[in-house]
Amino acid sequence: MHSLEVEVVKLYKAVIDASYDPIFVADHTGIGLIMNEAYTRVTGVKEDQLIGRHLRDVIKEGVISDSITLNVLRKKKQMTIMQNVNGKELLVTGSPIFDHQGAIKYVVTNLRDISDLQTLKEELKKTKELAETYLKELEQYQEKKQFIMHEGIIANSSKMAFVIDLAEKMARVQTTVLLLGESGVGKEVIASLIQSLGDRANKPFIKVNCAAIPKDLLESELFGYEKGAFTGAHDKGRPGLFEQANGGTIFLDEIGEMPFALQAKLLRVLQEFEVTRIGGGRTLKIDVRVISATNQDLESLVAKGEFREDLYYRLNIVPIRIPPLRERREDIPLLACHFLSKVNKKYGFSKHLSDDAYRLLQSYSWPGNIREIQNMVERAAVTAEDDLLGVEDFPVTIPPGDVFPTQNRTLKEVVSEVERDMILRAIAEYKTTRKTAGVLGISQSALVKKMKRLGL
Repeated sequence: MHSLEVEVVKLYKAVIDASYDPIFVADHTGIGLIMNEAYTRVTGVKEDQLIGRHLRDVIKEGVISDSITLNVLRKKKQMTIMQNVNGKELLVTGSPIFDHQGAIKYVVTNLRDISDLQTLKEELKKTKELAETYLKELEQYQEKKQFIMHEGIIANSSKMAFVIDLAEKMARVQTTVLLLGESGVGKEVIASLIQSLGDRANKPFIKVNCAAIPKDLLESELFGYEKGAFTGAHDKGRPGLFEQANGGTIFLDEIGEMPFALQAKLLRVLQEFEVTRIGGGRTLKIDVRVISATNQDLESLVAKGEFREDLYYRLNIVPIRIPPLRERREDIPLLACHFLSKVNKKYGFSKHLSDDAYRLLQSYSWPGNIREIQNMVERAAVTAEDDLLGVEDFPVTIPPGDVFPTQNRTLKEVVSEVERDMILRAIAEYKTTRKTAGVLGISQSALVKKMKRLGL
């Protein structure tokens, strides 16, 4: 044998031994010629059990369950079978090598250990089952907390959870409710929530803004009038809003703006559940649930003599204070994402918020509350050139200090709030726990555990 041929043989042997997968070569008669080190590593079969031996004898001894080599020699084509070698399940492929006359000269066998694949299949099955469990839990959670998303209520803060829970309780009774909070916090939305969850859901729901109706017209609007009650009155008279709300609910927004003289008539409605039209002498019984709201301090108005004390106590049976956005900053990313999604759907956009924009929005004081953030997000979306909305697209200034002030707080509390904020922002944008976990650089199971721990 020439030196070049020797070198080629050495190279072939080195290549075969370098293969991670087991390789075995037999001649055209079925006798073993070559096997690499990986064959012994994977199967435990040594050279003296295969090399120089006919594969029929190896099968008889139980070393292998079947011979791909003999199958290839018989069928004269490449084949793949499942084979048990020394008790190990393997995927085996046999490939024939033909000479110039088209006869098989050698059969090269490649083995692949599929025990790892089986393990992966089992792990995948368990992961799928776990994912299905999480999905069911999430569906149950969403079903249980569906009212949180009712008519634009997007909330995950403990303060809003308390408000919503109290609103749900009030929906089951007929008690008079007074909604307190700054302008734009969503008092009308909470009133709608109470209405929709109660047994008056399919009955009239009349909304009255006491500040928007001229004071000299408010009485006729609320209580109605009879024919000829005043100049310009309809010749058949007209039922007031309380009559129109009969059987349902009336929502008196900005109740603090009601004229003092008219408050006595409203008190009579709340006490006797009856109204008298202007210019009329008969009393009409009504069945109305009253929900009122104000952004003013009614106690101060009572002290000044601008609001009747007896009416205040009648309205204030169950007060529900709706916190401003600056007191529930964890809701801001959800709200911003919600309103941006509505704008995207409305105009066919695909806009989204940058991390810096989220931080900016969460640090802003929002004097106009939810109404302001809704308007600002829409303005930014329709005026920005790029799909990614950045800090420059929002006309607000970050106040001095951290978004998460650390004074008088433990490290654990600060870390938890940062985690909570990052998860809320990511889940609001990416929707699923799988995508969110990938973005945050953690496993899905770790994310779900964190969400449970943080009460999300």
